[in-house]
Amino acid sequence: MSGDGVRFDVTIPYYGDFPLLQAAVRSVQAQDGDDWRLTVVDDGREPGVPEWFAGLADPRVHYLRNPRNLGVTGNFNRCVELARAPHVVLMGCDDLMLPGYLQTVRRALRRSPGATMVQPGVQVVDAAGRPCRTLTDTAKKRLYAPGRVRKAAALLGGEDLAVSLLRGNWLYFPSVCWRTEALRRHPFRADLGVIQDLAVVVELLLDGGRLATDPEVCFRYRRHAESASAAQAATGARFDEARGFFLDASTRLLAHGWPRAARTARRHWSSRLHALTLLPAAASSRPAAEALLRHAFAPRRAPRPAPAAPGAGPAARDAPVRRAPDVPATGPATERATGPATEPATEPATERATGPATEPAQEPATEPPTEPSGPDAHEPPEPYQPPRPYQL
Repeated sequence: MSGDGVRFDVTIPYYGDFPLLQAAVRSVQAQDGDDWRLTVVDDGREPGVPEWFAGLADPRVHYLRNPRNLGVTGNFNRCVELARAPHVVLMGCDDLMLPGYLQTVRRALRRSPGATMVQPGVQVVDAAGRPCRTLTDTAKKRLYAPGRVRKAAALLGGEDLAVSLLRGNWLYFPSVCWRTEALRRHPFRADLGVIQDLAVVVELLLDGGRLATDPEVCFRYRRHAESASAAQAATGARFDEARGFFLDASTRLLAHGWPRAARTARRHWSSRLHALTLLPAAASSRPAAEALLRHAFAPRRAPRPAPAAPGAGPAARDAPVRRAPDVPATGPATERATGPATEPATEPATERATGPATEPAQEPATEPPTEPSGPDAHEPPEPYQPPRPYQL
C-alpha cells in the first residue's frame, strides 16, 4: 500500500467520446472503500474536459492533460508511470465498472496475494450499452478460456497459461488489475499496436507471473464495431503485426524451455481463423484480401537465420535472431487511451484509446519462400485442424 493508504490506482488513458468518459468516471466513483484513486490521463485537446473535472471537487479523482500527444502506447506507459499504489488498472474510457469491481479484486488478492494479474468476470455490451454476444466473445468464453475459470476462482500461470492465451486470448485487457511494479519492469512495446496487451502478458508469464481469476461479473466491456482494431483487421494490418509477434514469441518461448507454448505461438490458429472470418468483408479490396489470406495460410515456421558474416566469431554466429514484424508497426492498442501518435509509426488500436490512424494504401509485399528450421524442420505440412478447447 502506498504512503497515503491507496492500494489501487485506477487510471483511464483517454482520447475519444467525452460522454462515455463521464460515465466511466462515475462508475469508478461508485466503488466502495477508501483505498483507491482515479487518474484520467487526457491525450487529446477536446474543450471543456478540464473544466468538467475541476467541477467534480472529488479529492479521489485526478485529471491531467499530456502537453503533447503520446499515442496509445505512450499513454499506457504514462499511466503506469504515474501509478504509486501496488496495483493499477488501465480502464477503457468507454467501459464501466460495476459497483463490486474493487470488492471482487480485493477478494481475489486475498486468496492469491502473490498474483501479478487479476481477471474478474466481464459482461460485453455494444455501443449503446446493451448486452451483446459476438462470435469473438463467444469463442473467448466457450472455446479458449479454461472451463474451471468460468465456474470458480482460480490461480493460473506457467506454460499452461501461456498455451491457453496463445491459443486464443480470452482476457479483457481494460478490466484486468495489474501489479504495478511488474508493468514497470515490462512496459508496453511501442512497436506493437493491437496485440501489445498479449505481448505484455507473455513477458509477465516468462518472468514468473501468475493470473488470479474470479467469475463474478463486475465490469462492462464495450465492443464497438467501428473500433480501430476492427478497421485495421479489415485492411490486414493487424494480422501482419500479429504474425510477426507470434513467430518472435515462438523463438523466445522455445529458448525459455516452453516447447508447447512455442508450438502454439508458431501455429496461432485462432488468429488465422479470425483472418478467414473477415474475408467476406474484405472481398472488395484485393490488397486487404491478400493480406488476410497471407496471414491465414503463410508458413508457420520462422525463417532460417542468415549465415554469419565471414570472420564473425562464435558469439555472432550463435546470437538469437529476432524476427521483425512484416510491416511497419502501427502502434497502439485501444482507441480509448490516446490519439494518433506523433512518431513515424501510426498509432491505433481500438477507438477507445486513440484517434483513427491512416495508412498509405499499398499492395502487400509478397514474402519470399522460407526454408524451414528448428524442431519442426522435417515435419510434413499439417492438415487444418480447428483449435480445441484448452483444459487445465
